[in-house]
Amino acid sequence: MAIKIEQGKYKVYHILGKKVGCTTNIQKRVIDEQGFKENEFEILFETNNIKEASIAERTLQKDLGYKVDLKPYDELFNNTKKDINVTEQTTTFPISAQEIDAAFLIALPNWETQYGTVNIDSTDKIEWILENIKKSMFNDNRSYLYNKALYEAAPFKSLSSQDVDCQEKSLFDNIRAWGFEKGILSKGNVKTQLIKLYEETGELSEAVLKEDQLEIIDAIGDIVIVLTNLAELTGNNIETCIQSAYDEVANRKGTMTNGTFVKNER
Repeated sequence: MAIKIEQGKYKVYHILGKKVGCTTNIQKRVIDEQGFKENEFEILFETNNIKEASIAERTLQKDLGYKVDLKPYDELFNNTKKDINVTEQTTTFPISAQEIDAAFLIALPNWETQYGTVNIDSTDKIEWILENIKKSMFNDNRSYLYNKALYEAAPFKSLSSQDVDCQEKSLFDNIRAWGFEKGILSKGNVKTQLIKLYEETGELSEAVLKEDQLEIIDAIGDIVIVLTNLAELTGNNIETCIQSAYDEVANRKGTMTNGTFVKNER
């Protein structure tokens, strides 16, 4: 399929040797969040039509030999605030209970109830909603939550990125959403993720010995994903673990010896 290149809001990008994706913010999504430099990716297609961008993304994923996303890009972000019907007692969503998953919830904008603003800012809130979503009695293609029940279930575990707009979640939030969608966080266990960590660490070791830069990037990324899921399965979140470790080493004194930082014993 020939893709026409034009300027637009939606950008289909190609991280060389890694993936094809779509975003409205290259700086944040590709450079800041994923850590790639300008010479490591290219813009393949731009348009102001989200449907066109969605089709182009999946077509290019297939043509270039990458994994094709199960859910088209436009379906992740087609849930506008007017589609959410909030009454005194309930919040109703425009899809069936079976279709609601973590990715759908993360893409939702904030909404207002009599108990305050609802935003999807923690993984245990996602879990609670998925467990308590109700099938509409009048329409199989709609589902709802009881507002008071959600309010009473709080407080939920907060994430360090809770002040980020719900349409632009942090990379860790996206990893957790993926973990929920794939069943890793709902059906997996700590031991299997620990074994997975050993495997990915072995791949990193091999990549370092071969000085294969692309494989090093891939292995480090896989390790971060596994650690994010591992933290979640132990009842923690990766942000808290990183912050705790950094707080411990921030003021640590020591010297570099044979390429290794050795802390002072006193």
